[in-house]
Amino acid sequence: MHGFRATMTARPGLGDEVVALLLAAPSLPHPDCVVFLVGRSAADPDIVHVTEGWTSREAHAEFFATEPAQTLVAGLQPLLTGESAYSDEIPVGGKAAF
Repeated sequence: MHGFRATMTARPGLGDEVVALLLAAPSLPHPDCVVFLVGRSAADPDIVHVTEGWTSREAHAEFFATEPAQTLVAGLQPLLTGESAYSDEIPVGGKAAF
C-alpha cells in the first residue's frame, strides 16, 4: 500500500472550485486507487485536504504520469496559492459514508 495526505490552499474564494475539480478526479474510478477523500478546513474553506491510498507506489506513479492526471494537476495549479504540504500515510482501514 502507498498513500499520502495533501493540504493545499486555494486562492481566496476558490475553495469550491478546488473541491469540485478534486471530486471529479480521474483517480476515483481507477482500480488501484483504494482511498480518495476530499475534506476542507472548518475554519478556512479555502484550505483543502486530500487523502489518497493506492495499491502500490508504482501504481500511483504510473497513474500520475497519465494525461488525465496531468490535466487535473494543470487545472488545479492556477487555483492554488503557495506550496501544498504532503505527508505519507498508509491506509489501513476505516469507513467513509457520505
